[in-house]
Amino acid sequence: MNRKILKVSISLLLVIAISIVSYIDIYDKREIKTNATISNQKIEWGIKRNDNHEQPDVGNKNKELLEQNNGICLGNSDAKTIYLTFDEGYEAGYTSQILKTLKENDVKAAFFLTAHYVNTQEDLVRQMIEEGHIIGNHTVNHKSMPSLTEEEIKKEVMNLHQGVYEKFNYEMKYIRPPKGEFSEKTLMITNALGYKTVMWSFAYEDWDEKKQPDEEKAKEKILNNLHNGEIMLLHGNSKTNTNILDSVIKEAKNRGYVFKSLDEFQ
Repeated sequence: MNRKILKVSISLLLVIAISIVSYIDIYDKREIKTNATISNQKIEWGIKRNDNHEQPDVGNKNKELLEQNNGICLGNSDAKTIYLTFDEGYEAGYTSQILKTLKENDVKAAFFLTAHYVNTQEDLVRQMIEEGHIIGNHTVNHKSMPSLTEEEIKKEVMNLHQGVYEKFNYEMKYIRPPKGEFSEKTLMITNALGYKTVMWSFAYEDWDEKKQPDEEKAKEKILNNLHNGEIMLLHGNSKTNTNILDSVIKEAKNRGYVFKSLDEFQ
């Protein structure tokens, strides 16, 4: 009797095992087929400014794709809110002043940093964190994500994530794709890694240290394009931005705008 029960049990186990293997095989094939349909076509983020304080045109399809993958680019159109962000690949000598200006005006910003910045400017990164600013992931080497394999993307994102956590006990959760370039596939990958992609609704040509814009013209351009729910992108290596930041913040506040952290995004 015991032998019969044993034989039946073994047979049942074999059937279950074969079923599980078959299911896994089917599931894997289904996943491969699904992944093959996800586009890796490079999208270069762009906006159409309008100078009338209305939200700019960021492209409906790109915005929809971004939001489908837990990304953001524009806040509430009914709220006079600005989310100030900086991209920093290296230190040009201006961040200390930027941080001082932000502190004096009680404004919290988000700084998207590369590995080079994190590894060479530990004191400034620590100051950002201690003063309540957000540290965002701008990847290790600032490479265009659609040009990378899935494994390379994971390394570019998570190696920096781990490095920041080990150095500062800080866990990043926002990412800005290098060069403003992404694809449906890269958005899905970074979302799966636990990151929210943050694009922007205002930016201008401020990143070239050798071709810095005129301060008055730059200030005029920034102020003329203030809009509800704005995610403002400035570069921290800009002397112009550093010099006009205080007056831009004060004037924006005078016009009724409120600066909020990305953690307060709505």
